[in-house]
Amino acid sequence: MTSDTQAHLAKLLEQTALIHWDELQVHFARGALIRVADNVDLVETALSIVKNDTAAVKGLQELKQLDAPNDDDARAWADQNPEFWALVIAPWVLIQGPIPPKE
Repeated sequence: MTSDTQAHLAKLLEQTALIHWDELQVHFARGALIRVADNVDLVETALSIVKNDTAAVKGLQELKQLDAPNDDDARAWADQNPEFWALVIAPWVLIQGPIPPKE
C-alpha cells in the first residue's frame, strides 16, 4: 500500500461517524444514500469510490454489497431511528448498519 493510499484511508477514517437515521433521511430522499454491506470495509469502499475504481465498485454492486436502501428499509428505520456508521463521499453518503443498540 502506498503512502498516498494510506493517507487517503486515514483521512476517510477520521471522517467516519455514527449518525441516527433521522439525520440521514434527507440524503435518502434526494437519492444520495448508499448502503455498504456489514461484511465490507466502509472506508476501503469509500476509497474505491474516491479513486474511481470502477471494477471494485461494480464488483460490490453485482454482489449486492453496495446499493441504495429501499423504501421498506427507510420506513423501518424511521420507526426505530437506529444509528449507522456514515461517511460522506460527495455527492454520496455511505452508510453501514444499522448498529444494534447497546443494552
